[in-house]
Amino acid sequence: MNQECAVASVIIPAHNESHGLPRLLEAIVADRLPEGLDVIVVCNGCTDDTAERARGFSAVRVFEIDIASKRAAIAEGDRRAKHPTRAYIDADVVIDQEAINRLIAALEGPVLAVAPERRLDRRRVSRCVCWYYDVWERLPQVESGLFGRGVVVLSGQGHARIRSLPQVMSDDLLVSEAFDENERRVVPGTKVTIWPPRTLSDLLRRRIRVVTGNAEMDARNLRKAGSKTSSRSLLVMASSSRRQLPKVIVFALVGIVAKVGASLRIRRGDFETWMRDESSRLVND
Repeated sequence: MNQECAVASVIIPAHNESHGLPRLLEAIVADRLPEGLDVIVVCNGCTDDTAERARGFSAVRVFEIDIASKRAAIAEGDRRAKHPTRAYIDADVVIDQEAINRLIAALEGPVLAVAPERRLDRRRVSRCVCWYYDVWERLPQVESGLFGRGVVVLSGQGHARIRSLPQVMSDDLLVSEAFDENERRVVPGTKVTIWPPRTLSDLLRRRIRVVTGNAEMDARNLRKAGSKTSSRSLLVMASSSRRQLPKVIVFALVGIVAKVGASLRIRRGDFETWMRDESSRLVND
C-alpha cells in the first residue's frame, strides 16, 4: 500500500487527557491530515476540557460518552469509524503521521496486526523504575509482542477476529495473543513514545492492574505460555553481568508486590477498576 494513500480509521479513547492528547494530535495531524486518515477521539467520562482541546483540531472528529470506560470508548469509535482498517492509539502516547502510514502499509499478506517500536522517555523517572523497565524491555515476549505500546493497527480481517473475542481488561495483550507470529509484526523504523510511571508507587499501581488483567486472561485460557515471564529468562539476564543483577532483583520484587496487591481484586473478580498512573501523564518541559 502506498503511504500517500494509506486509509484507516484512527480511534483514540481519552479520559481526562487534556494535557497529553494535544501532543498526540499535533503529531498525527502535522501540517495536513490526509483524507485517508479518519481520526476519531472518544472522550469518555471526562471531567476536564479534553473534548474542547480535541475540537481545536478541525480535522479530528470528536465524540463524548458519559461513562468512563476505555472499552465503551473503543466500541463507540468502532461504531463511528469509516474504514475497516483500524488504528487504536492511547491518548497518553505520541506517534506521528508518517509512522501511522508505515504501520498501515505493513498490513500485507498474512500480516493482520502491527505495532510500532517503543521508545520510553525516562526523564524524571526514578532509578528503580528505570531498572524495572531495563529488564522488562529485554524480555522475549515484550520485544516481540504488540502489547505495552499504546498503538496497534489492525486490517479489516484482523479487526473482525478481535470483535469475536471476549472483552477483557488487558485489551492490548488480548490483541497480541489473538494472532500467530506470522500474522503480527512490530514494524522496524516506526516509533511510539511512551512515558512510564515516574515513581515506584506509581509503577506498582500500573503493575497491579496488569497482574489483575493477566489473571483474567489466564482464567479464560486466553494467554499463551510464551507471553509469561519465565524464571529462566530472568536468571540468564541476571548472570549476564554484575550490573544486571540489581535490576533483575528490583524487577522480581515489583512482580511479587504487584501479585500481592492484585490478589484481593482477583478474588473479588474485579476486572473493571482501572488503576491509573497519573505521573506518566505529566507533560515534560
